[in-house]
Amino acid sequence: MATVKQGLRKVAFLLEDGYEDSEMQNPYDALVENGNDIDIISTEKGKELKGKKGTVAYTSHLAAGDAKAGDYEAIVIPGGGSPAKLRDDPAVIAFVAEADSAGIPIAAICHGPQVLAKAGVLGGKTLTATASIQEEVEAAGGVFVDREVVVDGNLITSRKPEDEPAFIRETIAKIGVTAY
Repeated sequence: MATVKQGLRKVAFLLEDGYEDSEMQNPYDALVENGNDIDIISTEKGKELKGKKGTVAYTSHLAAGDAKAGDYEAIVIPGGGSPAKLRDDPAVIAFVAEADSAGIPIAAICHGPQVLAKAGVLGGKTLTATASIQEEVEAAGGVFVDREVVVDGNLITSRKPEDEPAFIRETIAKIGVTAY
């Protein structure tokens, strides 16, 4: 008997050039496979975004300034060099802060929590990330732990590409998709 997929849920991926290829591709593919409708949101609409390893490229559907957090069931922030560029865009930061205020699940891996830190949503939250941004996470009020995946409230965080299976599993569990 085939698994019945739930109704289409909208998920936003926040992306800029230089992302970690697998941290975009693997969660993206898993969420599409599970019947989610994905929007890639960047600093501008129609921008071609390349991974740092050059194995994948995506084109943004929307600029952050044109996106409304309430339209999405979840937000995913891949790591690599992308988050450092995203956090400099006030529209991206406003989008993330709006999503957090609404309790929308936000999944961030590797350097992804840099965007959460800039958006001011880490106060008192326990999370993980790549070890190189531990001080940044703590300075923003987060409690840093070195674990494969951490779920605290609406935040799901992981450290690195090797953590992707746990990251994807917890992200899917958080948004309630059961067809994985």
